[in-house]
Amino acid sequence: MRIRRRDFLAASAAVAGAAGLGIRPSLAQAEPTYTPESGASLRLLRWTPFVKGDEEAWIANTKKFTEATGVEVRIDKESWEDIRPKAAVAANVGSGPDLIMCWFDDAHQYPDKLVDLTELGNYLGNKYDGWYDGVKGYATRDDKFIAMPLTAIGNAVVYRDTHVKAAGFNEFPNDTAGFLELCKAMKAKGTPAGFPHGKAVGDGNNYAHWLLWSHNGMMVDEGGKVTINSPETLASINYARELYATFIPGTESWQDVNNNRAFLAGQVSLIANGVSVYYTAKNDPKLAEIAKDIRTTNFPIGPVGKSVELCQTSSLLLFKHSKYPEAAKAYIKFMMEADQMNAWIQGSSAYCCQPLKAFAKNPIWTSDPIHAPYARASEKLRPNGYAGPLGYASAATMADYVLVDMYAAAVTGQMSPEDAMKEAERRANRYYRV
Repeated sequence: MRIRRRDFLAASAAVAGAAGLGIRPSLAQAEPTYTPESGASLRLLRWTPFVKGDEEAWIANTKKFTEATGVEVRIDKESWEDIRPKAAVAANVGSGPDLIMCWFDDAHQYPDKLVDLTELGNYLGNKYDGWYDGVKGYATRDDKFIAMPLTAIGNAVVYRDTHVKAAGFNEFPNDTAGFLELCKAMKAKGTPAGFPHGKAVGDGNNYAHWLLWSHNGMMVDEGGKVTINSPETLASINYARELYATFIPGTESWQDVNNNRAFLAGQVSLIANGVSVYYTAKNDPKLAEIAKDIRTTNFPIGPVGKSVELCQTSSLLLFKHSKYPEAAKAYIKFMMEADQMNAWIQGSSAYCCQPLKAFAKNPIWTSDPIHAPYARASEKLRPNGYAGPLGYASAATMADYVLVDMYAAAVTGQMSPEDAMKEAERRANRYYRV
């Protein structure tokens, strides 16, 4: 028997909530109902998955939506580096996918091109114990949801335990000074580290922001004034230069996939990555020895005195050029409800961290000790616009790789640390003075 669209959409959230992991629906927020337009079909552009289960679970959930509503959803995928320009083109020309999984604060670059999702965002937040502030900030502007917060992709130090011990460290150092000594010792043993100084959307930005923030530097202050040219930034650059000297050659050209490949090929023994590299090794019998030896931990603490990490975030954009906005809202709502969201988090094997607090109860987070550093990604992340507000300037500064390029130029000797800071200051001011 075919389920009528209206009946399905009106009941789906209540059913999903009851089936969720101890999630209690709230009556304080009326449940929105979205009826797909006649003949509706949708196109979603998502990033290429690093964990196969992420994509499989997303497709399975989408199939459930299509079976219940009759709305076909075409899912295309692009490399991580290509998502941002594809989204910008769609916004500027007013055509293309209905929905895109974007990065960080991309939505803030073209909020006038996006459908207001405030009603749905408030409903989901009220029902599922609230949004994590970090992921919500990337998707909201002036208290309105300009996108739908989707996930934080945790980033952690991934290393070969036996190689760290062979370098003379029985415990992984938890401060930046000890970390530098470890990297020096590992290079001497022929098992070096490697962190990307290339234009890697995730790993390159995560590493660069950790370098800056761990030394108490910042791109801008609370008022949005560019402050990158500072003694704190200089200290972080000098530290980065010492670390870079211990790396495998070529990290200045690395993108997001390169550190995974180098680690699994045995070329490096210490990287920063999502949990994907662990599962690639675990699922390949040829890499069983590496998988058994993998350990994970959070980034070391620097002079700032506390843990400060970026973490990759993704939000769902719904463009105004979509011919079927009601169908798209129905799809977003369905995918965010408990049955589907829990299945996706589970399928992602700790790669995708929940945007809503209720889903922290998902058993995936305690199923393997390797997952521990990733479990609180949504809770702990610091927005890339720190310490200023998120908006066009923060989004454009990151999209232009201002911070990543500063470190790359300095560590490779293309510029002196002082000149690299001045150039970063000049480039950032192009956006923050608009």
